[in-house]
Amino acid sequence: MSAEKVAVVGAGAWGTALATVLGRKGVAVDLWVYEPDLAERMAETRENDLYLPGRRIPDPVRPTHDLEEAVAGAWVVVSVTPSQVVRQVMTRAAGAIEADAWVVTASKGIEMGSLRLMHEVLTEALPPGFEGRIAALSGPSFAAEVAQGMPTAVSLACRDPRAGRRLQELFSDSRFRVYTLDDIVGVETGGALKNVVALAAGISDGLGFGHNSRAALITRGLAEISRLGVALGADPLTFLGLAGMGDLVLTCTGGLSRNRTVGLRLGQGEPLEEILGSMRAVAEGVKTAGAAVELARKQGVEMPIAETVWDVLEGRLDPRQGVERLMGRPAKREFWDLETPPA
Repeated sequence: MSAEKVAVVGAGAWGTALATVLGRKGVAVDLWVYEPDLAERMAETRENDLYLPGRRIPDPVRPTHDLEEAVAGAWVVVSVTPSQVVRQVMTRAAGAIEADAWVVTASKGIEMGSLRLMHEVLTEALPPGFEGRIAALSGPSFAAEVAQGMPTAVSLACRDPRAGRRLQELFSDSRFRVYTLDDIVGVETGGALKNVVALAAGISDGLGFGHNSRAALITRGLAEISRLGVALGADPLTFLGLAGMGDLVLTCTGGLSRNRTVGLRLGQGEPLEEILGSMRAVAEGVKTAGAAVELARKQGVEMPIAETVWDVLEGRLDPRQGVERLMGRPAKREFWDLETPPA
């Protein structure tokens, strides 16, 4: 196993941006590209013209369509495909991954059907023994800005402090600052559910509502994320940090947010099928919304914003009816004991 080679599995915008961060430090990176023709073009032009156009891919990054070759010999494998295909892709890769490698999940979502977070999916997809060798990277980080070199800060959760420091050093540079913690569940819950709240914020903007409405959705959305995260075993403080509030604010307000854009267009009256059909990249919140609602019901956690978003996506409510339902709910106390949330 090489002490230097890193594999990035998934060449969407975020995977390409992470490979760029590593490559500009001189790290040898094998970047697995799903589309064979795109892999060839990226190798020739040093640009991902489909998902991250206009940003040069550093020379140490080697695009390849060969998954097993990409992960073989890597001391770190970064899993960054869309969340709903992580299991399929990483099961294929599993046999070629070194037994002592570290796997970092950078995908944001909840798997439909199993209702698993990404580190749980990886634990099931990889050979026995990898459960303790999985970390999670998340935080407020639009791929285009990361690839451009704009200052960015993210969270990296790893239960092994020494490994966490090594991974922190691997990803960190003068423009990409990495903070460590040990709460994988909290980091992944925040990363997955902020996309659902961003859909709600986009819908609100599309309906023509203002800053008050967006601020309310962000704040109450954070309460929902925290409730579910704590029920799953997360540290409540995680949701006040980069992977919680930081990523939520970015995704609910930034013009580069795919999930906010989907919500915006829904609020303006476009059908969901047309919106998704016009997008090349994946808006993770669309599928995560239903999984989040199912998981919350399983845990006995109340998530009215997520429930409403899911009903709008499924066509059971139109966006304006969703607002009326949220605003017409019975009055509540704002704060509650995180260990004993209200019924």
